[in-house]
Amino acid sequence: MTNEPIPLSLRFSEALRGANDLHAKQLRKGTKIPYIAHLLGVASIALQHGADEDEAIAALLHDAIEDAPVELGANWVPNWLRFRFGERVLDIVEGCTDADVKPKPPWRARKEAYVARVPREPASVVLVSAADKLHNSGAILSDYREVGDALWHRFNKDAGKAGTVGYYRGLVTAYRATGHHPRLVRELDAVVMQIEKETGHPGVWPLPA
Repeated sequence: MTNEPIPLSLRFSEALRGANDLHAKQLRKGTKIPYIAHLLGVASIALQHGADEDEAIAALLHDAIEDAPVELGANWVPNWLRFRFGERVLDIVEGCTDADVKPKPPWRARKEAYVARVPREPASVVLVSAADKLHNSGAILSDYREVGDALWHRFNKDAGKAGTVGYYRGLVTAYRATGHHPRLVRELDAVVMQIEKETGHPGVWPLPA
């Protein structure tokens, strides 16, 4: 029996249940993997890089606003996040959201706007956002090794190989400019470099006109 603080409380358990409920009908792109696997992976990476409970909760719920079921309405998720988990968690999730309207704006416009605002984001947003991209890029590399260029058909038609690899290269540059979480950014950079090497496609950002 110790007096050490409990690192994760029932708030985290509630966030986990909420994330599972919100994304229960979703799968990872082009797979049969339940989407919650990604959310757990992002939370794990964030915790490994020093996340506190608010940041870990935001990692579980980082896609909640963007991908919530339409039938919930535009304001339900932000209100729920604020009421159940507090303003800080909501701020982090909003910082990780590149579109909060449906239908979403065109892919390129969304991604350009997101990369442009990353250098101004606080450390908590960079932590969760970069953890998300590290988990995603690891999946991209693994899936590319398995299916090759057929992988790019899973992504937005406006992205493809050039857009996807370029976007991740742009994110690495933007995260690095913040000065936050350099070890996490280096890990992401290493995976993106490996993607560039194995696909033979150096990432270019901004994307060519």
